[in-house]
Amino acid sequence: MSGSRPYGGCARENGYRMATLIAVNVGMPKGVAWHGRTTHTAIWKHPVAGPLMARRLNLDGDGQGDLSGHGGEQRAVLVYQLDSYRHWQEHMKRDDFTYGQFGENFTVEGLADDEVCIGDRYEIGGALFEVTQPRVTCYRVGLRLGEPRMAALLVSHRRPGFYMRVLAEGQVQAGDEIVKVVSGPEEMTVAEIDALLYLPGHARPQLERALRIPALSPGWKTSLRALLDDADRGPGAVGGNSGLSVTSPPPAWPGFRPLEVVRIEPESASIFSLTLASVDGEPLPAALPGQFLGVRLRPDPQASPVIRNYSLSGRPGAETYRISVKQEPHGLASTYLSQHVKVDDVLDVAAPRGTFLLADADTPVLLLSAGVGATPVLAMLHALAAKPSRRPVWWLQAARDGENHPFADEVHALLSRLPAGRSFVSYSRPRSVDRPGINYTMTGRLSVERIRALELPPDADAYLCGPGAFMQDLSEALESCGMPSSRIHTEIFGAASAVTPGVVAGSARAPHQPAHLPGGQAGPSVSFARSGLTVPWHRDYGTLLELAEACDVPVRWSCRTGVCHTCETGLLSGHVDYSPEPVDLPAEGSAFICCSTPPADLVLDM
Repeated sequence: MSGSRPYGGCARENGYRMATLIAVNVGMPKGVAWHGRTTHTAIWKHPVAGPLMARRLNLDGDGQGDLSGHGGEQRAVLVYQLDSYRHWQEHMKRDDFTYGQFGENFTVEGLADDEVCIGDRYEIGGALFEVTQPRVTCYRVGLRLGEPRMAALLVSHRRPGFYMRVLAEGQVQAGDEIVKVVSGPEEMTVAEIDALLYLPGHARPQLERALRIPALSPGWKTSLRALLDDADRGPGAVGGNSGLSVTSPPPAWPGFRPLEVVRIEPESASIFSLTLASVDGEPLPAALPGQFLGVRLRPDPQASPVIRNYSLSGRPGAETYRISVKQEPHGLASTYLSQHVKVDDVLDVAAPRGTFLLADADTPVLLLSAGVGATPVLAMLHALAAKPSRRPVWWLQAARDGENHPFADEVHALLSRLPAGRSFVSYSRPRSVDRPGINYTMTGRLSVERIRALELPPDADAYLCGPGAFMQDLSEALESCGMPSSRIHTEIFGAASAVTPGVVAGSARAPHQPAHLPGGQAGPSVSFARSGLTVPWHRDYGTLLELAEACDVPVRWSCRTGVCHTCETGLLSGHVDYSPEPVDLPAEGSAFICCSTPPADLVLDM
């Protein structure tokens, strides 16, 4: 290892294995060229000589490029061990490592991941530290090492490294002895906690044990609590990892199946509903309140099919499905459904799916919508009225006027069945025939001031659906009234916003065919349903994620190697092949696009 002293064993005193701070490494964020883009990262750490101050948020001279995943009080100092350096040198057949190579602040002799426990406290130099969590693996360590699979390797080899917070600030320097002064309660090692979240298993006793550790960082507690809430469904029942991503229940059938249109009804000047039934007359599988259907249409028989998602607006558990569609002025799919689809026609439909689901709880419920955004929250209102629920239920709806106020009578009837149901409807431009106090509650838009005036219960769960600006404004309004962001749930009809940690954003482009098509024979088709794009696959793209990036389809990722679940995407049709194989499989009916390819035609919910 260049620039280092020879590897040696830990010193021992009276039989106790002493640990030593070998190097102190710091680095500030900088722009690094990567995949034709620029990544803002501080993964390049370098040793410094002499004493350095360890402060509450980091070491002097150190910084983080992405504070959402790194840095902060719980992740002030990253620690990695020489024993792991030796392991990777042997595994990767390399001898070019230098201190700080794994992005760590402290390179140490001793303090192995399978020995150090969350909550352990150590005196190093003049400072006091407490172990808070394992490293959160992302693509940057692979970028630094030139090994794209590194995030997965750190987890599968159970050598992640760990973070510490600074309990007492002070100076540290290379050569300082590391003295353990407190053992963490529960004595759960860094390797155990890391495996509990990232690897299959998630045993309830271990989750309960981990959650009893006061020092475990809040982010990890949230993830493990989600796994604990999900543990009753049994290990491996449907796959997925609720501690890392919000997973959709498994689809009731694979791909698309034919459903018959049995009823078409107008709901407002621009919204109409279609009721769909099984062609064999059998009841359809029960849907959950808030889910949507994927519908495949062929407006032009000579062109690729058009796939659109439509929220279910009817009563969950009914033998049929009802979807409600807004007729857009230039909407290809909505125009086709409005002008060409008739009763008795058959449509290709994917099974109900989605993560915008009404939670089974005793808390008050806020259902907020604008325009056709009423559809998924209307299904939730149906579910609450069917019991009928005794939960306080607030229905807040924004519309232009009475002609553009969908489901008005239906909502009124449902609310009348709820002992604690309340309604608040705003018209932005009421007509002269619209009656205040009867058709609507107030004139204008739902503003922060009006939301505050309603004195909504801050312990409620809020479900929002509508235009992006509407959901952003109302989410901010609810948070300003004291509602935690974790209780505010939103549904997006179009493509989800991108998550590309550290990548410097360029000018946004609409999804498009790749600028440069690879030569040779085209493979299966890949359809990005929410983006309205179908592209022929070619192995030169590498992965489905890289194909999406070549098309400027909004993507979400962090590790890019099947660990973090950030890229987990619904499969409306088809299946994928993995390379490398994920360390923990996605939910049934979903796929990791970061490490997969399509062996046949594929439809992705993105």
